[in-house]
Amino acid sequence: MTPAAGCPAGRTTPAGPGRRGVLTTAAVAGLGLGGCSLTTGSSTESAGSADTVTSGATAAGAATTEGVQPFRATRQPGIRGRVQPFAAFVAYDLAKGASATDVRRILRIWSDDIERLMSGRPPLTDPEPELARHTAGLTVTVGVGPRIVELVRGADAVPAWLGPLPAYPQIDKLEDRWSGGDLLLQICADSPTTLAHAQRRLTLGVRSMAETRWVQRGFREPLDTGEHLIGMRNLFGQVDGTIQPADDEPVFIGAGGPDWLRDGSSIVIRRIRMDLDKWEQVDRLGRENAMGRRLTDGAPLTGGAENDIPDVDAKDALGFPVIDPGAHVRRARATTNTERFLRRPYSYDDGTGEQVDAGLIFVAYCADPLAQFDPVQKRLAAKDLMNIWTTPIGSAVFAILPGPGDGESLGQALLA
Repeated sequence: MTPAAGCPAGRTTPAGPGRRGVLTTAAVAGLGLGGCSLTTGSSTESAGSADTVTSGATAAGAATTEGVQPFRATRQPGIRGRVQPFAAFVAYDLAKGASATDVRRILRIWSDDIERLMSGRPPLTDPEPELARHTAGLTVTVGVGPRIVELVRGADAVPAWLGPLPAYPQIDKLEDRWSGGDLLLQICADSPTTLAHAQRRLTLGVRSMAETRWVQRGFREPLDTGEHLIGMRNLFGQVDGTIQPADDEPVFIGAGGPDWLRDGSSIVIRRIRMDLDKWEQVDRLGRENAMGRRLTDGAPLTGGAENDIPDVDAKDALGFPVIDPGAHVRRARATTNTERFLRRPYSYDDGTGEQVDAGLIFVAYCADPLAQFDPVQKRLAAKDLMNIWTTPIGSAVFAILPGPGDGESLGQALLA
């Protein structure tokens, strides 16, 4: 990719004022200040859902070697559209004594750096500008926690859903090291090198005002057999992410939400540890019964193809349900049209040697997690057969800011 005019490849930033001074000058010149489900769910037939039954591959698409995603748009990138195979979710805590002014500086710095990185240009003071040349489909999505909103707008401005999810004591064994946070970066790319470079530059750019709370790195690889594009499979070998909403209403915040969050969203991140050793002791029939889908192609046990709606009322020759009452696909299906949300999961494997530490970073986008995500998660916590092999160990909820317009920084409406 050819660098933009005025940013020759390989040229480092000369000595001069620090990045805060540069960005402050730019601002004066006109820059604005500005779960749950382990795998698939099913749309409800009775609710008239607009969900589309599509494989994870349709959402993920075929891998690309290069691609530039727009930074300035009504909505931030990294939610809808193709899902890149590599991701890092990075949560930050504000430094002790941080103020609303610090929040403005962080969002201004990130706005400048993200726009540069997503367009193939190095951020200011980048000592490795060559690493910024290949965008590799890079997207960076920024979220804020309740403390950020309270600092700049007051406690009354914090949405009811912006905070820890309700407890699910039947299954949760949450650890602080994977939960909570004041700020979030979701960084996705087709190249792990591009991703790592972006993560480092964005983290170092604000390290005097915020410190890293946790980092979760994930991966997902679509497999193109030449005849059928297979969607993501999690580490249990299950096809993942079959059902997704076709419309934007369940995903983005409209007129009914806070004005500062219009066209934003929420993100729920659940870190789910998977017991691979115990899972591998179960025969294939038991695995498929727990999931309610065939392992070969992800089709429901009631027959057909992956894209078919499971028939939860079907009985076998003896009168027993074909899909077990505790099967994941039955428990995760939306029972009302409000229980729809966008799934964007990634696998993780942080084990060493024979020590297994692997599972799923379950990521859900929705307009209101309490109305959409929580009812589904409650059903899963109460009676999902997959709970035998899975344990949620991390949980966090953030508000995803609207996209910036021309001359704006991220969070323009929040900070107004």
